[in-house]
Amino acid sequence: MYITRRNALKIIGATPVAAGIGLAEATAEPEAHQHGTPVAGRGAAGRKGAYKPKFFTPHEWATVALLANIVIPKDEKSGSATDAGVPEFIDFMMTDRPEGQVPMRGGLRWLDAESHSRFGKSFREVTDAQRTALVDDIAYPRKATPEFSHGVAFFSRFRDAVATGFFTSRMGIQDLQYMGNVPSPGWDGCPDNCYTHLGVTKA
Repeated sequence: MYITRRNALKIIGATPVAAGIGLAEATAEPEAHQHGTPVAGRGAAGRKGAYKPKFFTPHEWATVALLANIVIPKDEKSGSATDAGVPEFIDFMMTDRPEGQVPMRGGLRWLDAESHSRFGKSFREVTDAQRTALVDDIAYPRKATPEFSHGVAFFSRFRDAVATGFFTSRMGIQDLQYMGNVPSPGWDGCPDNCYTHLGVTKA
């Protein structure tokens, strides 16, 4: 269920899956991450006062934060999904892409219903170990049993949303060490092994 940093670009490349909750176009709007829109990249340190979600209820908001941090926890290199402002990003996308609201809200309700069925409490109220056990059952589509199909579909979309939000935030871009288009005046052409691999010779 967790995202390794080296697989980040592969996940972002798979963002069409996230279209089910209206996030497929998120990476095409980089300016939204840089200015006044309350989306990923601002993080806890960059916000003035507590963010008030426009779509999520307080209970849903707490659940989204917990689940996002399960997908991308804090490590020795970077902060967590919530540190990067990912829940704010998802909340913004829910209002900007209303077609994603029903799948998102339905998925969160499924998560709570399953948690109540197993542990007698909502997802946000159970222990870390219980949350992990529940998420493990929906995080791996090829291993999941049919009874978890709705949870699998929701979590796959949610995980893509978290990856998109994190790795298009300032924190995520720094994590990837992405430098953009940087001139390389000392470039001498492709290495010889590239020509060999392509089966061509230098002109």
